[in-house]
Amino acid sequence: MFDVIIIGLGCAGYTAAIYTARYKLKTFIVGAEDGGMGLTAAEVGNWPGIIDIKGPDLMENFKKHATSFEEVTHKIARVEKLERIGEEGNKGLKGNKGFRITLQGGEVVEGKTVILATGSAKRKLGTKGEVEFSGKGVTYCATCDAFFYRGKDVAVIGGGDSAVEGAAIAAQVAKTVYLIHRRDSFRAEPYWVERVKARPNVKFVLERNVLEIFGDAKVKGVKIDKPFEGADTIAVDGVFIEVGSIPSVGLATALGAKLDDKGFIAVTPDQQTSVPGLYAAGDNTNESNHFAQFTTAAGEGAVAANGVFTYLQA
Repeated sequence: MFDVIIIGLGCAGYTAAIYTARYKLKTFIVGAEDGGMGLTAAEVGNWPGIIDIKGPDLMENFKKHATSFEEVTHKIARVEKLERIGEEGNKGLKGNKGFRITLQGGEVVEGKTVILATGSAKRKLGTKGEVEFSGKGVTYCATCDAFFYRGKDVAVIGGGDSAVEGAAIAAQVAKTVYLIHRRDSFRAEPYWVERVKARPNVKFVLERNVLEIFGDAKVKGVKIDKPFEGADTIAVDGVFIEVGSIPSVGLATALGAKLDDKGFIAVTPDQQTSVPGLYAAGDNTNESNHFAQFTTAAGEGAVAANGVFTYLQA
């Protein structure tokens, strides 16, 4: 049995593994996708000590650091099930023998504690044609897929950091980028707003909603609720939907862990959930003022590891 199972191979998960290893805790870290949401960041300019680094490179550094410890066992696999071992409702380890996870393929791993660093999933727009053209011109990561639209016209939908950053990145290769946002101002950091406004091939389609994504075999354009440049449709070859994310809380709720009123996992200052021995860190929690950043995820991962160490010592 491991001292701790960490579910999630992103910023919070790898940071937690670094700390649990330093606490000499036998650690098993697992996730379906290595790097998590960090892979979608084309540029990271706010990681202390490094002025500019690509998201995938930063996550590779995290992985190398975490897996350099002999206490850490690393595996890429989807966790299909999380359950408790022993009697439920008892505080501490007495009567509660820990947790069991079942991986895709049937492998079973047991641990005394668990840290859920499952992050979040991209939010769907919910408009007509979105499902039909997913993978046929509709994507949820502009920074990942912009390269495939070199010299073409694309639309980026959203007004937060990921949308505005995505538009700036896409503008480096696309012919024209239509940044479509339902409001008249952006929620993104001023840094990225300034970057995208400096791109001459970005057109701002503000105070408009996308009603439909249309095409034939592939995307041909979008229909909007108010005319832009005299038309209620915009011809594009690709649509990048960047309208936020939804916390991944399924494993937590399966064990009865409480959520906050926004649907995030509720945790105490040491990152413990309402289930004894079950911790959470990163974009899936209500900590750090719901501020989803590399720095906050790393901080929560470190605190969760400390919480696990204290819990096991007690």
